[in-house]
Amino acid sequence: MTSQTAPTSAEPTFAELFTPKLVTVLRGGYTLRNFRADALAGLTVAIVALPLSMAIAIACGASPAQGLYTAIIGGFLVSALGGSRFQIGGPAGAFIVLVAATVQAHGMDGLLLATLLSGIMLAVVGFLRLGTYIKFIPYPVTVGFTAGIAVIIFASQLKDLLGLTLAAGEPGPLLDKLPVLWSSMGTADTPTILIAGATIATIAALKRFRPQWPGMLVAVTGAAVAAAMLDLPVATIGSQFGGIPAGLPMPALPEISVAKVFAVLPSAAAFTLLGSIESLLSAVVADGMTGRRHRSNCELVAQGAANIASGLFGGICVTGTIARTATNVRAGAHGPVAGMLHALFLLAFVLVAAPLASFIPLASLAGVLAVVAWNMVEKPAFAALLRASRGDAAVLMATFLLTIFRDLTEAIVVGFALGSVLFIHRMSTATAVERQTPFVPEDRADESGGERAPYDEAAANDPDIVVYRISGAFFFGAAASIGSVLDRIADTHRALVIDFAAVPFLDSTAANTIEGLAHKTARRGVDIYLTGTTHDIRRELFAQGLKPPLVRYARRVEDAVRKARAAG
Repeated sequence: MTSQTAPTSAEPTFAELFTPKLVTVLRGGYTLRNFRADALAGLTVAIVALPLSMAIAIACGASPAQGLYTAIIGGFLVSALGGSRFQIGGPAGAFIVLVAATVQAHGMDGLLLATLLSGIMLAVVGFLRLGTYIKFIPYPVTVGFTAGIAVIIFASQLKDLLGLTLAAGEPGPLLDKLPVLWSSMGTADTPTILIAGATIATIAALKRFRPQWPGMLVAVTGAAVAAAMLDLPVATIGSQFGGIPAGLPMPALPEISVAKVFAVLPSAAAFTLLGSIESLLSAVVADGMTGRRHRSNCELVAQGAANIASGLFGGICVTGTIARTATNVRAGAHGPVAGMLHALFLLAFVLVAAPLASFIPLASLAGVLAVVAWNMVEKPAFAALLRASRGDAAVLMATFLLTIFRDLTEAIVVGFALGSVLFIHRMSTATAVERQTPFVPEDRADESGGERAPYDEAAANDPDIVVYRISGAFFFGAAASIGSVLDRIADTHRALVIDFAAVPFLDSTAANTIEGLAHKTARRGVDIYLTGTTHDIRRELFAQGLKPPLVRYARRVEDAVRKARAAG
């Protein structure tokens, strides 16, 4: 009877990587009961997304209609083409800073072009299968930049929360903005403050006492009714933007030129970086809530398609939204159809009830974003990271402060670099080299079928043969310290045995360190024996020239000691 070996794991196929979850769900069988669950979840998410989409768009310097177009077009495609069952796409608060800066620097045409380019970049990143590496963004970096964005969002809403009248345009940078707002405090408008305060209080009260109610929609609707019935002199969507068109615009390309493309390219790259992080974080949150697994590269391709379509229809940046995705899961969604229906429910609002949006006060939408900013800050995580270690606290605060006072992209890059250095330091300190007893390095069962080697007191106490074991990842961060230890040891012995049995990984720097040691010891007449090497470690050592007779290899430490004694 012939034995069969287990099949080796093969690389996933293109279809396995990029088949949308919608196809997977439909293949598994889709019933009327599933559709009812998705319809209810989609309606619930649409109720949450309606005021949020308009508020985020206004904060970005766009119109409320553009926020709805983004949620409708982008949200539909993210769910239809994405790699997550429960992802809800649309405009996100995290993009407010970047989008507002792009509008200010390049105008609305520049924003639309940057959104299109970002969509192309996201699709390329997905097809190159780079989505897998987004997970390597350190946790302190994500907490830090999210908190920093929340501070900037709140600061951007102070003008509308207080009803301030500014003598000139509102500056973008926080340090320039705060003095201008402070100097305009005398123009604060009482009805505006009351509307904003009532909105925030209503959302907070409903979250505490009626958490199942759509607090944001109830608060915004109540503010609109109060402002209309009491004829309050406050700015509304109608007075500021002329209302919302009852329908979708025709797709059109923005103005494109080589100079314009190069001008908006940094913004597009920033959209791509942040969009990748936000969408995959949102998908991971959904996985954690449901026990499912998303396809990260498929998700990025879908985000790319959604951003391209959003830009063509006059929308802004699309990404996965954590709060709306979590709402979708809690509402009992079965699959991507829920996200597609959420987009269709928003479209129905635009087609049927768009004129009613004209009565919504801008102060109430500013109140919604103030609540969003408060919820964005992961307060327990922020405090825990500050207490965890000085390294994590440094990465967190550097990312947080750079986000607020410099630039979001710069904050992520610097935070990632600091996090990488911190990881390298921790890994290097976890790598150790220790001396072992040459003849019997550890307890082990007698080998069946083998002869017992006679006890040799000289071998157990031979001062000319020393055995050292390296434990942990042996890489460039630890190479210098391990190399100096081994170099000192080799000066006083005739043979040096280095055991790699506890080394899971060795890089070229570490192999080069051993190679340099081997040449030094060869000149001194010291033999080096390498034991416990795996196939991958031997391949790296061979690549650096560590072959006989420069070094000798043995399977076990005791074999190497026996060979060294025989050679002596």
